[in-house]
Amino acid sequence: MKSFFFGLSCIAALFNSIAAADSNLTKPLSSKQILPANFKPPQVFSISKLERHVNLEKVYPKQTWEATVKNVDKEPQTELYIPFESDVISRIGGFQAYEKGIKSKLYETDVVEYDTESSTEFYKITLREPLAPKAEKTLVVKYHILSALRPLPELIEQMSSQHVQHTLSAYAPSSYPVITQSTIITFPSSRITDYTVLPDSVEPSKSARKLTYGPYKDVPAGAEEPISVRYEFTFPLTHASLLERDIEVSHWGGNVAFEDRFWLSNRAAGLQDHFSRVKWQMAQYANPPTTALKDMRIPLRPGSADAYFTDDIGNVSTSRFRSNSREAELWLKPRYPLFGKWNYSFKIGWNGDAANFLRKSTSGDGYVLKVPFLEGPKLAEGLEYERVELRVILPEGSRNIKFDTTVPLVGNDTSIHRTFMDTLGRPTLSLTALNLVDELRDTELIVTYDYAWGSAYRKPITISVAAFAVFTAAWFIGSLDVSIGKKVQKA
Repeated sequence: MKSFFFGLSCIAALFNSIAAADSNLTKPLSSKQILPANFKPPQVFSISKLERHVNLEKVYPKQTWEATVKNVDKEPQTELYIPFESDVISRIGGFQAYEKGIKSKLYETDVVEYDTESSTEFYKITLREPLAPKAEKTLVVKYHILSALRPLPELIEQMSSQHVQHTLSAYAPSSYPVITQSTIITFPSSRITDYTVLPDSVEPSKSARKLTYGPYKDVPAGAEEPISVRYEFTFPLTHASLLERDIEVSHWGGNVAFEDRFWLSNRAAGLQDHFSRVKWQMAQYANPPTTALKDMRIPLRPGSADAYFTDDIGNVSTSRFRSNSREAELWLKPRYPLFGKWNYSFKIGWNGDAANFLRKSTSGDGYVLKVPFLEGPKLAEGLEYERVELRVILPEGSRNIKFDTTVPLVGNDTSIHRTFMDTLGRPTLSLTALNLVDELRDTELIVTYDYAWGSAYRKPITISVAAFAVFTAAWFIGSLDVSIGKKVQKA
């Protein structure tokens, strides 16, 4: 009798979770503000000092500003605008702004979109507290730019050194007048081949791996002075045009499954002649710097298991995987060295113990999932991601889905993912981000959801009902008389 009532309670919980399956939809991000093409930021600020650091040690230039901003208006102000060309702003990622010394409290930043007729767009920074008239505040602004290095020359010999060129303005983009500013450029080595010397200006000072432009006095708002630097960078310019990342949670199996699908390209200088396997093998003994991507190391969370690596052809056996309680790493080698202008697509996957990522709330049916938003190869020269599409596939019957991450997103949605023996399908949280870099590795994504205890019995009940239906159908079909004509009984 107890088992009978237990079965009824399971079935009731099953139907309750089915009824609540549609209540977990997450609304997408609201659209950005659209401004007219003739918009100009109000001249309510002036910048007394601006120091810009440009780091070229990776495949993506990183810029860090320190700007002392003063309110020159009669009213308190909260909104600042930073101008960028539309081609540049589409490749900017990781944009952050905060008060110097208070990095933990980021300001809200938004891209202010423009009419198609305008070539300039803005990042709008909203201060946490209004800046009073005549008051000053030192802001720190950080961002990186993708696809900003151009090989020059574009074709080189197989084992030749590569030089790249980066073009920027000697003045930091500003919507407000700047009293004093300077630009400091840091290179990966002291081998700086060429750089621009501005006319009627002091030649930039050079020190080891650094080049300093300025200081410049009384720079008007919106001023530009194009410069370019060319330097040796004999590394692959690895670029991921797309990363599709799936994270599937299973309460029944106590497992979290990860799968990353990469579309990689090397934007380094192309080969002037045909690829020579003989030269390549001979050079491996000396292991000189090369623009080819030879292998990749992917650090994973300790305890990861069942790792695999496949490409468009099939399983790639040139890989190693080690995992223990302290560390885990997947080393893989593509089928061919990835030279400049070459592409390679592949996928990797592994499993993790749910106890390392999932915990139950102290009350109710709530669960908290904490996973890395981005993992993937860890390269000394860096790796840039043009687009990342992440899906978190939750157990069937999950509801009230919420998430939190510091990664800037351009879209989020909740849909249903159907797999084998599902009834209504599994709720799936889909997130989209643009212009990410490998420095965001291990940035956490926190997902909270409710999962009733009866939902765990959804699949066993489904399998049992399906098996019972199959056996019933087989018995019924087997009992049918399908003979032709009447049976003749013997005397």
